[in-house]
Amino acid sequence: MTVDSGYADIFGPQVPRTGDEGQTATFALASAAYRDNPVADIKKADNEWHQTTVNEGRKWATIFRPNLGEAFAGAVVARMLGPGRKPLIQSFGTEPQAVVEHALAANNIRRARDNRLSMIMVLCGLLFLPGLVVWLLVFQLRSLIDKRTQTNKRAGAIATTLLVAVGAVAVIFLVKMPFAGFWSWYARACVILPVVGWLWAKQVCENTAKDLRGRWDSLLSGSSVGAKVPEAVPTSPGETQAEQLRQSLAKLSAEQQSNSIFYAGPKGILGMGTRWGSWQLAEDLIARDADREIHPFRSWDVIRNIHDDLRMLERNTINTGGFPKASVRHWIVTPVGEGAKAVSRPDGTDVEAYQVKSHAIQDICNKQQFGSGERHYLGVQWTLWEGQLVITMMITVTVLHKTLRIEITGHALGPVNSLFTGKPEAPTKDVQKTLKPWETRKVKLPLVPADEVVRLAVRAPITWYPPLLNWLGGSIALPEPFGLRHAWADQPWRHRFMADDALRAATPVLRVVHAAAIRVLDENGVDTEKFGNRSSFLSTNVQDASPRKADLYDA
Repeated sequence: MTVDSGYADIFGPQVPRTGDEGQTATFALASAAYRDNPVADIKKADNEWHQTTVNEGRKWATIFRPNLGEAFAGAVVARMLGPGRKPLIQSFGTEPQAVVEHALAANNIRRARDNRLSMIMVLCGLLFLPGLVVWLLVFQLRSLIDKRTQTNKRAGAIATTLLVAVGAVAVIFLVKMPFAGFWSWYARACVILPVVGWLWAKQVCENTAKDLRGRWDSLLSGSSVGAKVPEAVPTSPGETQAEQLRQSLAKLSAEQQSNSIFYAGPKGILGMGTRWGSWQLAEDLIARDADREIHPFRSWDVIRNIHDDLRMLERNTINTGGFPKASVRHWIVTPVGEGAKAVSRPDGTDVEAYQVKSHAIQDICNKQQFGSGERHYLGVQWTLWEGQLVITMMITVTVLHKTLRIEITGHALGPVNSLFTGKPEAPTKDVQKTLKPWETRKVKLPLVPADEVVRLAVRAPITWYPPLLNWLGGSIALPEPFGLRHAWADQPWRHRFMADDALRAATPVLRVVHAAAIRVLDENGVDTEKFGNRSSFLSTNVQDASPRKADLYDA
C-alpha cells in the first residue's frame, strides 16, 4: 500500500518536505513536547467530549512532578508506539507520525540532559549524601512555602529569607567546624559540593531549556524544525530495538490511512467532530412507464456515480477560486458506545493494512442497511486553514422495500486549542522603581529557576525507569478512544470565517449528490418527479443552514 503522507520518502524517520502547507495543527501539537508549562495546564485544552486526566502522584514527592512537555511527550510515545497498544483514532488535518517523532526527539534531548545531571548528582551529591539531604530538605521546605505566594504575599519573601538564613548557617558551620581531621574536610565538602553541583547543573539545564524553547518557537513560527530520531534508523541487522521503532512508526502511518471509522453517539464520528447538520431525501421507487418495470440497480451504482461527480467539485463555472481539491473516500463506519474507552478495527481476510478491501465495501453498501453491523458512507473532506479546520460531508444511500433514501450529514472539526499555539515567553517580574515607587518595570528572570534546577537534578537518576518516576511524580492519562487531533479540538463556530466555510460547503455538495443520484434513477427507468421536487425543497432549505447538535435527539 502506497501512502502519501506529505513527507519525503527516505530511509528511517520521515521529515516534512520544505514548503508543505497544512501543517499548523501538526506543529502546534508537536510543540507541546518541548514546553515547560505546569502539567496541569493540559486541562485547559479539554473540550466537551474528551477529558485529560492528570495523575498527581505521591503528595510528599512533589519534587518529582513532571512539567507539561515531559508528561505530554512520555504519554504520547507510550500510547502511540507502546507494545500492544489499543487502536488509534485517525488525526484528520494532522500528521500524527510527525508529532510522535518530535516527542521522541524531545525525550532524547531531555535524556542527554538527565545523563549529565545524573553524573553531577553522583559526583557532587551521592558522594556527599548528608549535605545533599540537608540542602534538598531546605529547597523542599522553600518550595512548600513559595506555593502560598498567591494567597499570602509574604510567603515569597519568607521562602527567600529561609534560603538566605540556611546559607548563613552553612558559612558559620564552615568557619566553626566542630570536627577535626578527615571528617572536618568531608563535612566542608558536604556543604560546598552540593552547591557547586547545583551551579554546574544550572548551566546544563539552561542550555537544554534554550534548545527546547528554540524548537518550540521554531515549530510555531513555521520554520519546520526537523525531529532528530536516530534510534529509528537501524544501522545493522542486529539492532532489533531500532527495527521495532521503525515498524511502530510505519504501523502508525498505516493506521492513519485506514478507511475504518467509529460513530460514538452524541460525540459523532470520532476524529471528524460532531454532526452539525443532516438532510434526507426519501421517496418511493416508481416506474416511469406504467407498462415497464424499473431496471434493476444497486445502492453501489448510485454511490459510484455520486463519487465521480464529487471529484469534480473543484471545477468552477466562473473563475472565483472556489473549492480546493477535496478528498473523496469510501468509509466503513462502526458504531461504538458514547462512553466507550476503546475501539476495535475490523479484521479478517477482507482487511489488509487497516484498509477494508473494495469488494467488502461494496457488500456492506448493498446489504448492511438495516440492523447490526458496519455501515457504508461516502465522504468528501476538506482540510482548510492549514489543518486547523476539517470539513467532512458524509453521504449514505439505503433502499428499504420501495423507498430509496439519500442522507447527507455535515461534520466539522475545529482548530486545536489555543494552549498549543502559544509561543514561549521569557520569564519576567514586575518590580517597583527605586526613585518612583508608584511605577513598575519588568525584570528578566532566569530561564530555569533555582527550584527547577533542583527538581531536574533529583529526577534525573530515576528517569531510566519511567514507571517509578510516574508513580512518584505523576503523569497524564490521555482521553480514550485516543486520537491526537480530536482530543484537543475546539468548536469551529466561535471563528466566524471557519463557521462560514463549514456552512457554505453544504449547499454545493447536496446539489451535486442529488443531481448524480437522480441521473442514475432516470437512467434505470424510475419516475424522478417526486425526487426532483424533494431535492428542490432541500436545496432551498439548506441555504438557511445553521449549526446544531444533530446527534442529540430530543426524544
